[in-house]
Amino acid sequence: TLERKTIKSKLGEKVGLPCCHEIQSSDSLHNYRIYWQKNITKVVLAYAAGKAITKQKRTEMDERNFTLWISPVEILDKGSYQCIVQHLGSSQNPSVKCDETVTLVVTADFSEPNITAEVSADSCDSTEMVVRCSSYGGFPKPKISGALNNESVVWNVSWVSESNFSPYNITGELQLNVTKDVSFTCSVESNGFTKSASLLLKKTNDCVDPVVPLPYNVIIASSIIIVIFLLTIAIAARYLPRHVCSHCCRPQDSVEEGVKECTKASMSSKVTRETSSV
Repeated sequence: TLERKTIKSKLGEKVGLPCCHEIQSSDSLHNYRIYWQKNITKVVLAYAAGKAITKQKRTEMDERNFTLWISPVEILDKGSYQCIVQHLGSSQNPSVKCDETVTLVVTADFSEPNITAEVSADSCDSTEMVVRCSSYGGFPKPKISGALNNESVVWNVSWVSESNFSPYNITGELQLNVTKDVSFTCSVESNGFTKSASLLLKKTNDCVDPVVPLPYNVIIASSIIIVIFLLTIAIAARYLPRHVCSHCCRPQDSVEEGVKECTKASMSSKVTRETSSV
């Protein structure tokens, strides 16, 4: 039998899988035998002569249109279901009224992606960052994509799931060299549904060029020059001849009188030296 219907359900919801036959108002459930089978071999629910002869947990059937209801839906419920309806009538050989397959697809929404950025190295030209994007609790296995200023990036991706019938957690990681403020977007897609988040990655602005220390030999040479300069000044101050006036004039009442007295004294000293020589 060809698969003609696909039913999608979210994890934890109630879903109805339609059958291919409906009882008329003049007919009775006692005249039918209904089988709901999963993957052909496993009987999920069965009715015969108006009574349920097989019924698994979380399942029930509409007694008029034979819809199979499952609640709450679990991931392990996904797969192909076959509805077979037989009319018992009065004969010993029941007639098959319909035989139809329905596929149940179970999905679970992923959480909003969480983006984190950790600075691993920094310089005046660029900032190196480790960017991580994570999402959890979804099904089926997702895909992750990213864009840096609308340019696609390649992730290092890891998935975590307890089994093939458990929700997935996904984490993507990559290293970026940021030279200016850029917009980063992370998207997680599963079964046609996509959730995205964005983060502005900022280059570190408080960048200061490091002070380069002077070489050791430059420091030594500068110290020697300073010491020699100081010694030269000290020696010059001590040994250079000092011109001292042998005759000092006492201050007079006026500058003019002081000049005259000094001149007179000088002339007297000169006369004395001449007399002595004679």
